[in-house]
Parts: sequence; C-alpha cells; structure tokens
Amino acid sequence: MKRGKPAILALADGRAFTGRAFGAAGTTTGEVVFNTSMSGYQEILTDPSYHHQIVVMTYPEIGNTGVNPEDAESSRPWVRGFVVRSLSPVASSWRSRQTLDAYLREQGVIGLEAIDTRALVRHIRDHGAQMAALSTEDADAATLVERARRAGSMVGLDLAKEVTTREPYAWTEGSVNPIADRGAPPRPVRRARERLRVVAYDFGIKQNILRKLADRNLDVTVVPATTSAEEVLKLDPDGVFLSNGPGDPEPVTNAIEAVRGLVGKKPIFGICLGHQILGIALGGRTFKLKFGHHGGNQPVMEHSSRKVEITAQNHGFAVDMESFRGRDDLEITHENLNDHTVEGLRHRALPVYSVQYHPEASPGPHDPDYLFDRFVELIESSKGGREDDSRAGA
Repeated sequence: MKRGKPAILALADGRAFTGRAFGAAGTTTGEVVFNTSMSGYQEILTDPSYHHQIVVMTYPEIGNTGVNPEDAESSRPWVRGFVVRSLSPVASSWRSRQTLDAYLREQGVIGLEAIDTRALVRHIRDHGAQMAALSTEDADAATLVERARRAGSMVGLDLAKEVTTREPYAWTEGSVNPIADRGAPPRPVRRARERLRVVAYDFGIKQNILRKLADRNLDVTVVPATTSAEEVLKLDPDGVFLSNGPGDPEPVTNAIEAVRGLVGKKPIFGICLGHQILGIALGGRTFKLKFGHHGGNQPVMEHSSRKVEITAQNHGFAVDMESFRGRDDLEITHENLNDHTVEGLRHRALPVYSVQYHPEASPGPHDPDYLFDRFVELIESSKGGREDDSRAGA
C-alpha cells in the first residue's frame, strides 16, 4: 500500500501530532474524542452521533475487515476525521467491498495514521475532549492550533437539526443476521401480539435501531427532530421512540417542548440524546462530560437487579443526577460504574423510560437488547389499560 503524505492533528491546547494521511485530502476541525471499541469502525464512522467530531480509535490496527454496504448505520460517514495507530494495508473479509482508505477518500473524510494514539488518548483523558484541526495541506502546527481554538465548542450546538431527516418516512426492514444465515438461531425477540404503530424521532437515528423496532412487529414512522407533539399525536401512535444523536441536548428546544407535550399521553422510550432530552423535559439538567463515553465496553449496573451489563455508548453529555434529588416520581434505574453518572431513568407513574447507552449496538455487545422488548411490553400494557378505561366508561 502506498503510504500517505504527512498530516498533522493539532489540539486547541497546543499539543500536536504528526503522522501519515489516508482517505481524503484537506483540512477540517472538530472535537477530538476517543473510542475504545475493538471492532465496528464502519458503524462508528456512519453513526450520526459523531457529527462534528474527530474520532481516535484506541485499538491499534483498524481497517483489516474493509468496508461493506450492510454495516453502515446511515447513508454516509458523519465524522470530521478519523485517527488510527495503524491502517491495515489489506482488507481480509468475505463481506468486504472496498478498503477503509478508499471508502474515506470516496466520502471526503480525512484520515490520519502512524501517530502515538496511546499518548493522544491519555492526553484527552487527562485534559478533556477539545476542538482540534486535522490537515493534510498545512504543515504549520501553530497555525492549526489557532484554527482549532477558533473552532468554538460543542456546548450550545443543536446538531440534531443538521443530521435529522427532512421528511417523515416509514421503515419496515428487519434485521439480517449473518450468523443465523449460517445455521445458528437468531436472537429471540419479544414480538408484539398485534401490529403496533410507533413514531421514532430522528435526532441522528441509527438504522439498526429501526431494524430492532421492526423486528418486534412495530410499524415505524420516522419523523424530523423538529416535529411538534401535536403533529405526533395526529398520527395516533401506540408509542414514541426518542433516538440517539449528536451534540448538546439543551439547545434542542423544539424536541424538549415536544417531549413535554407527549409525556403522559403516549408510552415513551429514549436512548442517548433522546434520554437526555427526556431528562430535561422531565425537569432535569445536563452537563458536559470531561471526555465522554465512546466505545463498546462500558459497564452499567441496573439498580433493581444489581446486574451489570457491558454496553456500547457514544455521548459527550450526561443527565445531572442532582437535578432529580427529592423527586419521588422519578427513578434512576441505571448507573455507569466507571464514573457513576446516570445511565437510565423511568417515571414511577407514567409509561416513560430511557437509557443513556445503545441497546441496539451493532456489532455489539448485545446485553441490553431486552430494552426493546420492554418497550413492546410497556406499549401493550398501556394500550390494555386504555382499552379497559374505554370499556369502563361505555
């Protein structure tokens, strides 16, 4: 493989790393974060939650399984840049259709390899995620540092409006399980007894979320992030799903108001940004994490069972536990065992719950897949209650 020309990653605090370019040429800025997953780089690249970010992989060799159309979580990569220790010179997988280098070049994403990613990750861990500039054109680190400093901050950015769908659409495609196709049984799911209608807010939704919903006999209508509560209620769904997405939840004011208008009227399940938006709608606050949770190996405890799940996560903000102190109507259901931040919420009286992590994670882990089954159960129990009320009043 032909080795790339020099490229520089410069952080806003003055630290700079010089390596070799791959993928596209050019200059970009974004918040630099690290991801601790050992696999799934294609899902990471195409996850809209990484919009406006430069992702550093902690696993040393990336690209060895190539890229294929089936593993994409959206129609395009959303990362501003991609940094690895070593780019594999070959793609060795029967599913591969092109190399990672060729894919990023085709998609206009700048890559950087051959830097000390361990040193970079330790720096981010110690000093926090921050804006950075990545360039294959500018060889002056000081100029790039200044460019990173002028790039602003993730705080206060409503990025959901930049990644959301522009028009509502229906989703019907279920999961394709390549392991099951080779003879192993698919993972069992809790299918609804009847076809149920769900409205899914797209704050940056991943396709595997939609597949998980469709697997459970749910008719899914995906709507833009700016859709009002009134518009959703006109669709008369049996439940509402709040998706993942990028950026700061507090500026997503349209969605917060919409969720406030839906709480108590429809069963609600939120994940990631949807969890944070729900937390704010219920009267809480959020805050910026030092370096976020990004990766497929985050331990989370469910308080009721004391069971620890290994989860996939991707977010830079979290719900403030103190903002719910003294609230008897809300329960903190899950806790991150690394930093003890809130990972799950539920309303004690209303059919409303959320988690910070990704139960749909592709390629995994799959420990929290049951949360989609819980959504079906929540909708069915709520629907049963409404039918009982209707019969009682007849």
